Amino acid sequence: MSSQPSLNHWWMPFTANSEFRRAQRPRLIGAASGTHYVADDGRELIDGMCGLMCSPCGHSRPEIARAVAQQLEHMSYVPAFQVGHRLGFELSERLVAMAPAGLTQVFYGNSGSEAVETALKIALAYHRKRGEAQRTRLVGRERGYHGVNFGGMSVGGILANRDAFGQGLPGVVHLSHTWHPQHRFSDGQPKTMGREMADELEAICRKIGGHNIAACIVEPVAGSTGVLVPPVGYLERLREICNEHGILLIFDEVITGFGRLAAPFASQRFQVTPDLLVLAKGISNGAIPMGAVMVAERIYETLSDQGQASGIELFHGYTYSAHPAACAAALATLDIFDRECLIERAHGLEEQFQSAARSLRSLPVVTDVRGLGMMAGVDLEPLMESGKRGLATLQALYDAGVLVKFTADTMLIGPALVIEPNEITLLFERIGNVLADLA
Repeated sequence: MSSQPSLNHWWMPFTANSEFRRAQRPRLIGAASGTHYVADDGRELIDGMCGLMCSPCGHSRPEIARAVAQQLEHMSYVPAFQVGHRLGFELSERLVAMAPAGLTQVFYGNSGSEAVETALKIALAYHRKRGEAQRTRLVGRERGYHGVNFGGMSVGGILANRDAFGQGLPGVVHLSHTWHPQHRFSDGQPKTMGREMADELEAICRKIGGHNIAACIVEPVAGSTGVLVPPVGYLERLREICNEHGILLIFDEVITGFGRLAAPFASQRFQVTPDLLVLAKGISNGAIPMGAVMVAERIYETLSDQGQASGIELFHGYTYSAHPAACAAALATLDIFDRECLIERAHGLEEQFQSAARSLRSLPVVTDVRGLGMMAGVDLEPLMESGKRGLATLQALYDAGVLVKFTADTMLIGPALVIEPNEITLLFERIGNVLADLA
């Protein structure tokens, strides 16, 4: 195998491929360990995003690698259709113990995108089983990201993700996003406008009929479009409205789950329990693709006729649902969470992390900083073309030994929960130095 592969045949996702291939020094990663990547040229990079917020336990954990290798040697695959295996049930039991009370069933997929599709289909099936087949409308939110399959793309609120593919699912309505200029440079949750913003769902119910809406899906904190922290009272009011109109509330916690907000799930941080909770990323520390939906007991009971059904309750699933190697990776990940008290650790690091993020506010190029837990978003003054500033800054940070994610001109920061205090300091020092040079 050539040590210098051609860069011509991998069509990379969400990437400016032409620019990447033309680069004299393309951003190629050769290794990863703990909170660092090693570039192909040997330079060490602080990973400010733990992948794509996939690896809260840090990269290349030997415990997870051993668990996966042993499982592959013991049983590399078993179908999940009419046949089960112990790891799938063991993992489900541990997830239920970790999740908000009332979410008692777990349905597995292989990614956040698949988990969102699953949650939407469960919501539609639930209402049909209850004799409310007219509930076909879905409510998403602007600047929301719910994956790239047709359901998730449709309820998602990123226009660029839909432009090339047409309308998507019919009948989808979007709430306004939760960022407001009044909330610039807020510490944690903005204190105003929360219930007023959520009341838009009530207005939608009056307009199209709440009895026609199957589900409302939101990220508790919108992650991919810039860490949009909900104002105080916003999620609570959404829950109230959904209860009043019989709408299922879906929380997409692909990013906010597994300690990102210094709680097992954002649902617990905000003390708002959804009807369905979507998981991926941190569930297996990014080692093996996996996604899941946690489902309220009453939804499962309805679809299974209170446990009396003799046939298939839900005609949905994936060849690799609860793949044995993915389950082994997830169980090893949860063992690390327990052994190293990572959720408590995130709670202890939150103030230093958020303070370091707030230190960027004084830089002229920075137009907003916001965050909660171990995630932060930093808006930069755009150049003439949206995203141009972000791409240039991504490269400058990479050259300075930092890897983060950009959505247009917004920087996303969310390191592994095993990051050390001195590494947080170094991470933001490097970011600050690069941003200062942009002014």
